[in-house]
Amino acid sequence: MIRDAGASNRVNWDVWAAVHGQDAYYDSAGLVAGADSLTDVERAGLAAAVGEVDGLDVLHVQCHIGFDSVSLARRGARVTGADFSTVALEKARDLARRCEVDVRFVEADAAALPPVLRDGFDLAYATVGILCWIADVGAWMRSVASTLRPGGRLLLLDIHPLWQMVDTVDPLVLDFPYAFDGPHEFAASGSYAAEAEATTTVEFGHSLGEIVTAAVSAGLRVVRLDEHLDSPLDFGRGQAADADGRYRFRVSGQLLPVLYTLIAERPPSE
Repeated sequence: MIRDAGASNRVNWDVWAAVHGQDAYYDSAGLVAGADSLTDVERAGLAAAVGEVDGLDVLHVQCHIGFDSVSLARRGARVTGADFSTVALEKARDLARRCEVDVRFVEADAAALPPVLRDGFDLAYATVGILCWIADVGAWMRSVASTLRPGGRLLLLDIHPLWQMVDTVDPLVLDFPYAFDGPHEFAASGSYAAEAEATTTVEFGHSLGEIVTAAVSAGLRVVRLDEHLDSPLDFGRGQAADADGRYRFRVSGQLLPVLYTLIAERPPSE
């Protein structure tokens, strides 16, 4: 029986945060030296959502150790990062200090963001590996929507629910649901970025329909929904990158989506 998914996942992310930042995925030295952590898909999402972030108030939801928070601040945004891991936030604050950027970090559950953040942001930014950790996607959408000013936008870029189902590509093995059917507990022997002590994670499936409906039910207007057939990121499904360095999901020679971008707006009339 899974008694407290939130507590299990917080322990897990504390453990992962402790080992992240000195690895190929999270290159802290490179970030401090001026490297940009945003992928081309994230840059395209920003351009479609708001154009330039210079001068905007941006909430980085589930910011982890703050790499994208720093990159957004370097673009001229006034950035607040929110995460539930105290270990991650300690590391994020240290990175921002070393990078000489001003970022505010707040310890908070993304599905229950504090009132101090309400109506304060032009953009809520959440990418990649977001909703699989959230039991109630409706609560998450309402929470994030509450932080937006009228006319403010959500940029959610995440692993596609279809790709989330996949354990391995060859042979094709599915080990996760497409849509919500309750919690799924996994034993993690390490993080996606570095070796780490064994932990337990609890994850949740959410279909694309559930996600879009949750946004609309939270009072947001869907501006754009893109499904991406390739990714710059390796999600560890056992397949090699194509010659162009991109990762793709093929079944019987047909490409299936690996990422999606959702842009939704709080109506300006509110």
